[in-house]
Amino acid sequence: MTCFCFFHPQQRFPTEFQAELTNAGGKLIVVDFSATWCGPCKMIKPFFHSLLEKYPDVVFIEIDVDDAQDVAAHCDVKCMPTFQFYKNNQKVHEFSGANKEKLEETIKNLK
Repeated sequence: MTCFCFFHPQQRFPTEFQAELTNAGGKLIVVDFSATWCGPCKMIKPFFHSLLEKYPDVVFIEIDVDDAQDVAAHCDVKCMPTFQFYKNNQKVHEFSGANKEKLEETIKNLK
């Protein structure tokens, strides 16, 4: 089970994020773009964390868009929460909104 959190604006996002994509190989990576002030983000956060236990073969990354604005811009995030899904160094899916069923169904379909 793996969870990486990017909270520091000084982090070298493109290089480190690309390294995470490469290191994951063929594993599915789920990226949660959220903000502490976002009501729907707060609502889905416990569910997102519960998925760590349920899907140990999936890499979960949580990014606070206020603390890492360059990350959100690089990934073209327009609203929160936004979930992006990567596999083999490529973005394979994305959706916005705090939809628990859609989040888990997407993980099941892509892993």
